[in-house]
Amino acid sequence: MYKFILRPLFFLLDAERVHHLTFRLIKLLSNIGFSGVFRSIYTIEDPRLRKEVFGLTFDNPVGLAAGFDKDAKLYNELSDFGFGFIEIGTLTPKPQEGNPKKRLFRLKADEAIINRMGFNNKGVFDAVEKLKKKHRVLIGGNIGKNKTTPNEMAIKDYLICFDALFEHVDYFVVNVSSPNTPGLRELQDKEPLTHLLMEMKKENEKVAAKSKHGKQKPILLKIAPDLTDDQLLDIIKIIDTTQIDGVIATNTTLERKNLKSELVFTEEKGGLSGKPLRNRSTDVIRFLSEKSGKSFPIIGVGGIMTPEDALEKLEAGADLIQLWTGFVYEGPALVKRINKAILKKYQES
Repeated sequence: MYKFILRPLFFLLDAERVHHLTFRLIKLLSNIGFSGVFRSIYTIEDPRLRKEVFGLTFDNPVGLAAGFDKDAKLYNELSDFGFGFIEIGTLTPKPQEGNPKKRLFRLKADEAIINRMGFNNKGVFDAVEKLKKKHRVLIGGNIGKNKTTPNEMAIKDYLICFDALFEHVDYFVVNVSSPNTPGLRELQDKEPLTHLLMEMKKENEKVAAKSKHGKQKPILLKIAPDLTDDQLLDIIKIIDTTQIDGVIATNTTLERKNLKSELVFTEEKGGLSGKPLRNRSTDVIRFLSEKSGKSFPIIGVGGIMTPEDALEKLEAGADLIQLWTGFVYEGPALVKRINKAILKKYQES
């Protein structure tokens, strides 16, 4: 139904407008009793799908990547589509509008999206209010810095978000890899990144000691696909030094090779996601897994459009996977198809 009826209608409209329209539609349908219907159609409950990763138990390994539910508006409703976890954000301390519109573009011939949203969100404290309701799913908090915050002051922004979200999310993601905030990727350099993550670890210890349960929260790093092998080796060293809990590989790419879509779209600035990112993302996952001796968990994201793409990521070394563009192009049925493929793999092994 989604691919043959809803998607053609949605794709007639501006991509960002459709995103907001879809949120209103999901909210409306959930409010009038469709949550149970969605769960019955899309959710697979099977103990073989459960994964224990960085101290958390995931009902299944398929998550929704950050950038879809930026402001924690629909995390429970989106979980009805079968996701094992939902990552909200990227959140910043202060609300910000993001980059000027138009800033979200579909490359239909490539099954891809270019975005230059620029961390548009209502701010971390607005999200905290929404996160106070009971969660039906594990929640990740993806955090960043405000555009107006200089890099030398970035740590303060990350710590503000960390402190505010600590009691309301299950794990954290430090986002220094978005290409849409000027200068942000400079924080991926070895020295500033090590310093940032060490400060995050210290804050984790301090806040946990005062928290209700006394437990630290897992901290992950989200990296760009455009890093060189030497930079990826630096990432491995940084994780060993800082002892953070894992990596999300990868964010969107600035690369534009071999695209089929019209130049009017492919030359738009921003991060490219979807099918063209699949191979590079998988290569990064495999490199990190092999060169580190699988010494830390990896969440694989980038170009997962089919169950085969998902299995490829898992076989390359990912412990969990996330969807974003694949969810837009394929709809919620993709989540169920991936989980069924994982179960079939278990049966064959």
